[in-house]
Amino acid sequence: MYLPKHFQIDDPQILAAFIKEYPLATVIGILDGNNEINHIPLMLSADQTRLFGHIAKSNPLLHMASEVDRTLNAVFHGPNAYVTPSWYPSKPVSGKVVPTWNYAVVHAKGDLNIIEDANWLRQHVSEMTNIHEPTYQSNWKLEDAPEEYVQMMLKAIVGIEIKISSLVGKFKLSQNRPAEDYAGVVNKLSQSPEEKLQDMLKWMSKP
Repeated sequence: MYLPKHFQIDDPQILAAFIKEYPLATVIGILDGNNEINHIPLMLSADQTRLFGHIAKSNPLLHMASEVDRTLNAVFHGPNAYVTPSWYPSKPVSGKVVPTWNYAVVHAKGDLNIIEDANWLRQHVSEMTNIHEPTYQSNWKLEDAPEEYVQMMLKAIVGIEIKISSLVGKFKLSQNRPAEDYAGVVNKLSQSPEEKLQDMLKWMSKP
């Protein structure tokens, strides 16, 4: 990934908060010489050394665990937005401004392991459910479904672990612009009713 220093994010707390807010990752590996791409919600361990998730037993990604190269790349996608040069106060001064695209992503890299322990898998699925249910003003629990059905569904999946060797964020949020232009972008975002622009504003407004 092309990563200018002023866009690089290494702060563990920021990275953890980002993954928690945008857990659906694009997971990329090489299987039989071809790209194997999946979209999988993942959870970051408290010590930031591992990512956990689950996949269907029929997912080709399962076969990667037996490969010599088990390296996966997981990309967590955050907010993104077009930035018009008309938002820059410097535009009337020189006219030397062009459009750009602001975005925030986190890249994780590591080796894949498969987890088939039934107790771990049930606990993992239950934990993931408990994390995300409140977002939707709901409190559904795994135990709310018939046990026979739960067991059938659990038997159709396996857990995955990505042992992290690299974790870094790229937050391209107008940091390369003069302070007055940065403030101009923030000001215009704050006036927009667009939800995606408000999401961008939230991350640009973080200290």
